[in-house]
Amino acid sequence: MKASDLFVKCLEAEGIEYIFGVPGEENADFMMSLEQSRDIRFVLTRHEQGAAFMAEIYGRLTGNPAGCLGTLGPGASNLITGVADGNMDRAPMLVLTGQGATHRLHKESHQVMDVVGMFEPVTKWAETIRHADTIPEVIRKAVRLARTEKPGAVHIELAEDLAKHETSAVPLTPRRFRRSVPDDKIVDRAFALLKEAKKPVIIAGNGCIRRRASKQLRALCDATGIGVISTFMAKGAVDMDEDYCLYTVGLGSTDRMNLVIDEADLVLTLGFDMVEYHPRLWNPGRDKVIVHADFLPAEIDEHYHPEVEVVGDLAHFLWMMNERIAADGSAKFDLDHQAAARKAMADDLAEYANDDQEGAIRPQKALWDCRQVLGPEDILLSDVGAHKMWIARHYHCHEPNTCLIPNGFCSMGFALPGAIAASLVAPDRRVLGIAGDAGFLMNVQEMETATRLNSNIVMMVWEDNEYGLIAWKQENEFGRHTDLAFGNPEWMGLASCFGWHGHYCSKSADLEATLEAAFNEDGPSLVVIPIDYRENPLLTQKLGEITACI
Repeated sequence: MKASDLFVKCLEAEGIEYIFGVPGEENADFMMSLEQSRDIRFVLTRHEQGAAFMAEIYGRLTGNPAGCLGTLGPGASNLITGVADGNMDRAPMLVLTGQGATHRLHKESHQVMDVVGMFEPVTKWAETIRHADTIPEVIRKAVRLARTEKPGAVHIELAEDLAKHETSAVPLTPRRFRRSVPDDKIVDRAFALLKEAKKPVIIAGNGCIRRRASKQLRALCDATGIGVISTFMAKGAVDMDEDYCLYTVGLGSTDRMNLVIDEADLVLTLGFDMVEYHPRLWNPGRDKVIVHADFLPAEIDEHYHPEVEVVGDLAHFLWMMNERIAADGSAKFDLDHQAAARKAMADDLAEYANDDQEGAIRPQKALWDCRQVLGPEDILLSDVGAHKMWIARHYHCHEPNTCLIPNGFCSMGFALPGAIAASLVAPDRRVLGIAGDAGFLMNVQEMETATRLNSNIVMMVWEDNEYGLIAWKQENEFGRHTDLAFGNPEWMGLASCFGWHGHYCSKSADLEATLEAAFNEDGPSLVVIPIDYRENPLLTQKLGEITACI
């Protein structure tokens, strides 16, 4: 068969369901082969960056890789921001690019660049197909690496002439392996430290949103009552309604849960990823007793020097701890300060639940209403901007992977294409994307993709007519900000010309009903609200005043 046919058959053997992208001349053979596949759906996007974000969200929601595709040169370089975002958010994904014919790669040539070299810093592995017969091995290795903890992006390049080569090779049958489990003696050491502690706390990271890990974590907390503080990407690792849910940590300023960490005499980090929240922000004195449990050893850092490192399958480690807790049953902890912190934060969340302000809507009210209209399994996606800070602090979850925030590479333009992918993965669940007016317009062209797919999504845009997060940070540091203002389209006209439903809501009291109406419409809907970012400096002031121990 042709090499491009073999490539597709190998992807089918791996269970790949979706490839998102924009093809070019150099992957024409691959596209013709892909067209014959009954198992893989190709979703044409309007920009390669959108394709990469879609593949990221598919990977984060399913744990399996999808593909994002671009041609050589500019097509490949357009992918790179979304690929870097997915890789640092630990999403399994395949990055597939074309390349010019091999007889012209050694010299200056039209659109030719070192694509593999470009992707190496932002992927777990980047490789070119050098011979058609090696395609089964390359794809088997790529998918295995993409899925292996910590998951990430893998790049494969196929030159246009190699795609035409004949080959007698056949796909390799995928064979899974079980992750290594922690050593009993190491777990004994971790358990001994836990028993000695009086005020332990858990920081749950991105690794905890794996379903098995979340289940075992909840069992541990049910048995001990130890509070769980989640990073932004670990929301839903424990149910927001449980007394041991201590919401999130991750803002640059001191917040209520930082005080819980200050008082802790043991910090158990589970699946903690340093790209989200650097330990110098919660262990500035380098004096915390830390137990690190993750799929990989700890990153070397002067503020993160664990007493014990438990390396191996995270869910299995938690099961081992639960077995020891059940057998011992003697540990008693002082957790009153955690309960006080939870109540104080819950009061913050409900402060504007019944707000009736008109003209502009407070972030707290917007997110309270979002939580009311979304069920436990429904999905919210956050873009990057000032709204992300509010979502991180004020929107909480019942289940893992129901609030998707890019918090590693943190790229704007994530929410709209991500919401489209989420609706493909979970067509029976409500999908809400929230973006600022800046981030939304960075991938606004994917509105057409949503219309073409009849995606049942709602995109909420918080309009402030400037780069609000940058303004907020410059104000904090300098007392003023540079010129960050811009204009916006006439939003309802924009919705109409793309075939979307459109709603503009400036009354707080009407927001919940507006969201319900949008979710009950067939196809994509746009909800635009003027956001009251006068709350930003007020939050800064509040965080600055949260200094006393609880």
